[in-house]
Order: sequence, then structure tokens, then C-alpha cells
Amino acid sequence: MTDDDRALLDFAARTWRDRGAHADAVRTELGMSTTRYWQRLGRLLDNPEALAYNPTLTYRLRRITRR
Repeated sequence: MTDDDRALLDFAARTWRDRGAHADAVRTELGMSTTRYWQRLGRLLDNPEALAYNPTLTYRLRRITRR
């Protein structure tokens, strides 16, 4: 898992007031579209290293995104 992957997980762990604030932060802080963000995050959640890095977050995001 790369430093960028860890940064993406750390970003995903943050809480947001609303979706607009989250989308703005994805664009400004990560420099990517929200679509690209969710694609990368979805692939990352299947990585066993992500589970080892932050199991609570990984399980929570898996549950949320795979409904």
C-alpha cells in the first residue's frame, strides 16, 4: 500500500458537515473528481493492507459502499 493509499484512507476517515463540503475537499485536497475518489477508495477497500492499516474504517466503508 502506498503513501497515497494511506492518505486516501485517512481522508475517508474524516467526518463532514455535508456532502458538498466533502466533494469540495476531494477536489481541493486530493486533486481528483469525486467519481475517481470513490473508484480508488472502492478498490482500496479490497486490499488486505488497507484492512491491516485501519480495520475499523475499512469494515465501516465496506458496509456503507456495498449496500
